[in-house]
Amino acid sequence: MVDISMQNLSSRHVKAEESARLGVVSGWYSTKMSGTFVSGPHATNDECLRKIAELNPPPVKQRRAGV
Repeated sequence: MVDISMQNLSSRHVKAEESARLGVVSGWYSTKMSGTFVSGPHATNDECLRKIAELNPPPVKQRRAGV
């Protein structure tokens, strides 16, 4: 399994022309900053963003005791 914790993931749309060149299906992909695909293809950008949130949730703010 790939460790993607603490990675800044972004969504990227791969169109038909590029998909043929890369050998992947056209659609939305979550990618690392390096451009490496992490998940996909997703049908929509919203679906891709939901997957990014699932894979890399925002940090939880901790409450300080007594505050």
